[in-house]
Amino acid sequence: MVGGSSHNEFRFFLSCDISLPLTFRVLHAEHILSPERKVPELFVECKLYIDGLPFGLPVKTRLESSGPTYCWNDVIALSTKYRDLTSFSQLAFTVWDVSSGEDAEIVGGATIFLFNSKRQLKTGRQKLRLWPKKEADGRVPTTTPGKVPKNERGEIERMERLVNKYERGQIQHVDWLDRLAFSAMEKAKEKQCEKKTNLYPCLVIEMCSFEHRVVFQESGANFYAPTPISLSNELVTVWDPELGRTNPSEHKQLKLARSLTRGIVDRDLKPSSNERKLLQTIIKFPPTRALEVDEKQLVWKFRFSLMSEKKALTKFVRSVDWSDNQEAKQAVELIGKWETIDVADALELLSPDFESDEVRGYAVSVLERADDEELQCYLLQLVQALRFERSDKSRLALFLVNRALSNIEIASFLRWYIVVELHGPAYARRYYSIYDLLENGMMKLVGREDGDEDGFRLWQSLTRQTDLTAQLCTIMKDVRNVRGNAQKKIDKLRHLLSGVFSELTNFDEPIRSPLAPTILLTGVVPQESSIFKSALNPLRLTFKTANGGTSKIIYKKGDDLRQDQLVIQTVSLMDRLLKLENLDLHLTPYRVLATGQDEGMLEFIPSSSLAQILSEHRSITSYLQKFHPDEDGPFGITAQCLETFIKSCAGYSVITYILGVGDRHLDNLLLTDDGRLFHVDFAFILGRDPKPFPPPMKLCKEMVEAMGGAESHYYTRFKSYCCEAYNILRKSSSLILNLFKLMERSGIPDISSDETGGLKLQEKFRLDLDDEDAIHFFQDLINESVSALFPQMVETIHRWAQYWR
Repeated sequence: MVGGSSHNEFRFFLSCDISLPLTFRVLHAEHILSPERKVPELFVECKLYIDGLPFGLPVKTRLESSGPTYCWNDVIALSTKYRDLTSFSQLAFTVWDVSSGEDAEIVGGATIFLFNSKRQLKTGRQKLRLWPKKEADGRVPTTTPGKVPKNERGEIERMERLVNKYERGQIQHVDWLDRLAFSAMEKAKEKQCEKKTNLYPCLVIEMCSFEHRVVFQESGANFYAPTPISLSNELVTVWDPELGRTNPSEHKQLKLARSLTRGIVDRDLKPSSNERKLLQTIIKFPPTRALEVDEKQLVWKFRFSLMSEKKALTKFVRSVDWSDNQEAKQAVELIGKWETIDVADALELLSPDFESDEVRGYAVSVLERADDEELQCYLLQLVQALRFERSDKSRLALFLVNRALSNIEIASFLRWYIVVELHGPAYARRYYSIYDLLENGMMKLVGREDGDEDGFRLWQSLTRQTDLTAQLCTIMKDVRNVRGNAQKKIDKLRHLLSGVFSELTNFDEPIRSPLAPTILLTGVVPQESSIFKSALNPLRLTFKTANGGTSKIIYKKGDDLRQDQLVIQTVSLMDRLLKLENLDLHLTPYRVLATGQDEGMLEFIPSSSLAQILSEHRSITSYLQKFHPDEDGPFGITAQCLETFIKSCAGYSVITYILGVGDRHLDNLLLTDDGRLFHVDFAFILGRDPKPFPPPMKLCKEMVEAMGGAESHYYTRFKSYCCEAYNILRKSSSLILNLFKLMERSGIPDISSDETGGLKLQEKFRLDLDDEDAIHFFQDLINESVSALFPQMVETIHRWAQYWR
């Protein structure tokens, strides 16, 4: 709270700096003059009035349009600061015509109060009606109010008020619905302009917006007076001046209760039956759940008795007051004696919630016990965790570099993950430092007598991957510039590979595949290379390998593959978790690697889209019969092929539901000839979907029909696999939630733009249910998805769009 003013003692409850000058932006003017007359030059005079009296010097600004007529977007800053305002402060705008070169002519004036009737500072766009030929009147009451009276407001004014709330974040954003709404609004505005009714000159300004609402309240008798009780059914906002402040009495009580002098007594404390139940509930909280004050107090009180429970460590660390040096010192000692935690909990301790070097160092010590295969499952997130460290040469950075020096796969992926982060200015310096650590460490490696490469050659084999992607980028630009159909672009690609870029057909030295560093690529096969029919024209390249085989890779430019990379990494991890429980659902976690923020590589899996299969074979069953016929098998297909199809359908149904994958259609559901179904293109996750009313999971009727219909025992088996997989993955929910938590500041669209992404992911696990209830819940989801009719209509529209592409 801040008090004091020469006019009136007052107080603000602010989330901003009240010593800042009053600033706003003049955006544009509407209907200033009739079409018969144009005004090339205007200027706006702005005066501040406090309690009806002028305050400070007026500001005159000549407005020069840089775009459409009367669109200025100019910033005006007054010398008056927010702290000088009273509740009856108002701005007076007068628009002048100076085009004649003689005396300026008044176009119109308007005033606006800076605080509304609830004494909240106005923010966002404000549309002011100009009173023709009148200078703005700053007295109270004013004769030139910019606010249009309610009885004169039409549909346009109502919509504009809603847009203002939308821009301030008070109305939820729904992409597809927003586009329709804004389109309808533009049409309504055009109709009103054509009618030329209720068109008054106006000025549109934009007031500063703050993180929280700014409220004015006078000191004195009414300072703590409650808001008057309304007799209507309207909602009443009550402002609590103590909200968000620490209660000194409670704080003192907590410090006394946690006094380190009680350490001797606490060692022997044992929780009662009710306290133990509450502690077990706290321990089971997901990592996204913050602890309340009383919960932290309970964990701290029984910290000694909890040391044998490894799952309790992260809750204990969250209950420590790390600003208290003595308490932090005791906490570090206890952490060293605690039952060793799992890798999932160690990942939680590397999140931005934990700043202590000792805590983060302990987490790294746990990760050091993981083998290389397991470490690769989390490498992407561990690189993101580097930005939360206090120093460039942190224990985590040194650990990752040391592991990379002993494993070329980890070295290759670590290098690429770091390279992508070099584009972000906020942490580029840190990642450059770690890149140097990796390069210097590898250059010092000495080749062994068994013929293993020395460090210099190993590093060269990795840096040449960057040279390869640069050449592919150049080729793609040339291919895109070709006018004509897809075949002409394919011919151009093959011509380039055989001519100007012929060195790519036979590399001087083998290059490690960026997608699979243990595979050595020796050159491109031009006649087996092609492009995909899409807007970005991705390249499909066939490479020869050192062992005499081939490797097919897709190169994309102009698309951010970091989100696809994260999703596929999660699919691969889930596949590993399921197999550890002896459940192989024949998933296809093809490799994806982002080599920049708008380019990358994908592993090509020979397959056909369901749209193509249904177009050529009429059904999935007919397609599978072509490759795996068996007259005695179910539906004329071998039992193994059908089982593979059912299991893969179940696996991806569960995974795409948990990850909230959107924009599913028959062109991004692919099927291999051995019956493995898999998804591609993950531009929308965590519940985002450009299509209206998406079903909980993508399970089209053609897939159900291939299982013999909803009444067959094969479909029942499919549902059984779904429920079993769902419960297995629910057991590892903390691991998956922690991995996504580490990606929150990665810049990946659907994660960084949504602060509630972690909660949305957590909701999908339904941690409030036991295994039996979770089975019933998921069966209901499957039934709901199968019965969804609207997506079939959207699918038809999508096919039309693909046809005309």
